[in-house]
Amino acid sequence: MKKRIVYISLLLSAVVFLTGCKKKEETLSILPTEETEQVIPTEVGEETQEETHEGEVRSFYTGEWVDENLAWNRPVAVMTENTHVTLPQYGVGSADVIYECPVEGGITRLMAIYQNYEELEKVGNVRSCRLYYVYFAKEFGAAYFHAGESKYALDVLNSSFIDNVDGITGKGGAFYYRDSSRRAPHNLYTTGEKLSQAMERYGYETKLPEDYEPHYQFTTEDAPNLLEHGVDATMVKLYYVDAKPWFVYNEKSGLYERYEFGEKQVDGLTGEQLAVKNIILQNCYSSLKDSGNGTLDIDYLSGGTGTYITNGKAIEITWKRASNTEKTHYYDADGNEIVLNPGKTWVEIVENSRASQNTIN
Repeated sequence: MKKRIVYISLLLSAVVFLTGCKKKEETLSILPTEETEQVIPTEVGEETQEETHEGEVRSFYTGEWVDENLAWNRPVAVMTENTHVTLPQYGVGSADVIYECPVEGGITRLMAIYQNYEELEKVGNVRSCRLYYVYFAKEFGAAYFHAGESKYALDVLNSSFIDNVDGITGKGGAFYYRDSSRRAPHNLYTTGEKLSQAMERYGYETKLPEDYEPHYQFTTEDAPNLLEHGVDATMVKLYYVDAKPWFVYNEKSGLYERYEFGEKQVDGLTGEQLAVKNIILQNCYSSLKDSGNGTLDIDYLSGGTGTYITNGKAIEITWKRASNTEKTHYYDADGNEIVLNPGKTWVEIVENSRASQNTIN
């Protein structure tokens, strides 16, 4: 009897042992091996594919990822009017860099620099050149599009200094059109297709040279604390007396949203408010070239002071430019060239005599 009890006990132990082994095998079989891929459960709608940026490179102009076939396209710089009667402007939301400079009568004009412009349905309106804009366009290797010019710019535009297409003289007029819904001279526009056609007709190079050196240095990713020692800059108001423009920092998007003439400044193509990642205030000496017409002379060569603003912070900077064919370089208080956050940049050219009228809150 004892032997039978021992035998049954042994039999039960064996069954328990084998059952345990089977469960252990079942448990191990779901773990990843070299032949199996580990599956990690995710929330519904969660992105599971890691972004590889295959076929993309960093833009020379924004530091953002762009198609590698676009990265070496030569940009165009388009002179754009900035008075109330012209609003909204078209295409400006697609610009990589925007320069705003004072001209005569307290108004400003914009120069919008586009690298990816071919698909734009409407660009402008397009207005005339002022001499200093030519030298700013040159810094970016851009072909310059304008509609006439001040007399002081004629010599440089008629030279080989910069490729340019004039919208109101010669064959250049074929690449612009008048919008009958607006009155002249505030109704001259172009399109991405016409910009491309003009580059081809004039025989201008459409690719950047292999030795092209970027104008700006960028961080590889957005750096929230890039200006950790800067002052708070949630609102930036400019002294320009006509448009009275200002920027407001949107903490959620990390962008500075643009306002002027008491309202949001929007792109007529998209209806979206203009917004940029970086703002550079570049203080320059100015004088009157022609007191009768109020034509300004902006000194883009002598260097000076300024402010760099990003992610709700601002620091004081200095700037230098070696010659009219070189790029402007910006430096922090320690003499290091500043590094920008990836994104669009708005450069405000500020007259030294009026710089104290700008406010940063």
